[in-house]
Amino acid sequence: MARRPLPRILTDSASLARSREIARTAADSASDVFHPLITISRGLGRLAAAGRQRWDATPKDRRGPLFFSVAACALAVAVVPYGPLLAAISMMGAAAWAGRDRNAAKSGPGEAQKERLQGLYEALVPYFSADGDPSPLYSHGGDWEQAFTEYGFDESGRLERLQLKYPAYFTDGEDQSRDRIEQVLHAKSGRGREYHFAWDEAANQLVLSVLGALPTDIAAQRFVTSPGETVLGFTDPDSVHRTLPVLQGEETQDAPPVLWRTGQRSTEPHLLVLGQPGTGGTTLLRSIALQALAEGDVLVIDGTGTGEFACLAGRSGVLGVESGLAGALATLEWAAHETERRLISANRARQAGRSAPEDTRRPLWIIVDRPTTLAHLAAAEGRDDPQLLLQMPLRHGGAANVTVVVAERCETAELLADAVRAHTRARVVLGPATADEVRSVLGAPPHTTPTADVPPGRGYARLGTGPVLRLQVPATPDPFDEETCEADRLAVMALLPERTVPLAASTSFAKAAPAADEAAPLGAQAATAQGGESVAVNGSEAAHVEGPLS
Repeated sequence: MARRPLPRILTDSASLARSREIARTAADSASDVFHPLITISRGLGRLAAAGRQRWDATPKDRRGPLFFSVAACALAVAVVPYGPLLAAISMMGAAAWAGRDRNAAKSGPGEAQKERLQGLYEALVPYFSADGDPSPLYSHGGDWEQAFTEYGFDESGRLERLQLKYPAYFTDGEDQSRDRIEQVLHAKSGRGREYHFAWDEAANQLVLSVLGALPTDIAAQRFVTSPGETVLGFTDPDSVHRTLPVLQGEETQDAPPVLWRTGQRSTEPHLLVLGQPGTGGTTLLRSIALQALAEGDVLVIDGTGTGEFACLAGRSGVLGVESGLAGALATLEWAAHETERRLISANRARQAGRSAPEDTRRPLWIIVDRPTTLAHLAAAEGRDDPQLLLQMPLRHGGAANVTVVVAERCETAELLADAVRAHTRARVVLGPATADEVRSVLGAPPHTTPTADVPPGRGYARLGTGPVLRLQVPATPDPFDEETCEADRLAVMALLPERTVPLAASTSFAKAAPAADEAAPLGAQAATAQGGESVAVNGSEAAHVEGPLS
């Protein structure tokens, strides 16, 4: 028996597709036209269901009074002029509100985001897979949903958070292995942003998150700190457990600070700052000096000779600002004798059962900018390296309330004396730097990906054996610079102590070393101080210098 062929309409795929498209278009058009009616009908049904649930939940002994109350309200509405019309309009509005679409937002990534996650998964396969793994978590063509437990994208579709699992045999305890993974994630997630990597070795998980920019509009100001605390800058809120109220722009905000603690009980009494030119090293020294003047005395050695610290010269509490070689040598020699004197006085007071003298408890800050420049000048003239005179304050400064802060450029950091590198346990790196450069200076790699373009004063800080923190130095420009912002200049001038010595008699700004009789008063008098002689510093009272330690 011959089989009859099917009608052409059932076999022509083009006709079927066109018919489906026409039907789908007609259905969409009808849905748009009748959408208000559909919404109101759905709302009426929901209101009726809600009323039925309320009626069922009402006890039987209260249904009668409830029914009569509703009937009385309906009768009152019917009697009021235009009552039924207003009631109908109110009912339609309530039904439209109750019947609106409540579909939850689509969860899960879109097609473009899935492709991005799949590409990131494939890029990690060579590093998270091993031959002989019976059930590999990472394999070519595998499912990324098993490895990526959490993810998030910003409005532009770029990845901003990712939590992934990795095999237990991955060597997450080695810095090189971590660096490879971080480089891959940085490259595949998008360059130009700074990422934070949180490794959880116990759970075999890695969390990647995008870090926001640190605030650059925090100017120099009087920070609310305890004695012995210095604000180096500000960092991420999750990195520290404390905030400080600061004036940010025109509003007061709570900012997380990087606090450096100095004094006799400090384990990191001295600081080393390294950076490229123009990255904010001198700005950080100026900020530290302004904070130190609140409760201590400051000595400044300006190796650059550019007058960056001229605003401090002759101020109350500033013992001297030197930039010439002869003045710097004399000043540092006095600082070494002063450290000796403090140690001897404190030791004798303790042996006698008395408290340390007041002049030994007042903090003394020695701030040295670019010491290798002075070392080069000293070598050219056949003199001793000024850095050798820092050995006494560096070694015994913690017990004598003497703090040394040294700033140097990265390219000349190898010329720093061994004592400077050995005793500066608090360190700061400013400016663009690779992870290897940060590790070589701070002793540990950063948990973020350094960017090539950073604002001045941006870098990393590590205090002793603590974690590596992102750092943004508060804006503390030279108030005598013509290009300084007026608001920042006024902020710095407000923190300067009153001037007690004329500027010409308190500082010498010359790159060449002056003659011994032309040095600043501090240098001339400190150079002749021997044994038990007295040294007058910047017009202050003479400090008696004891003999050497026995």
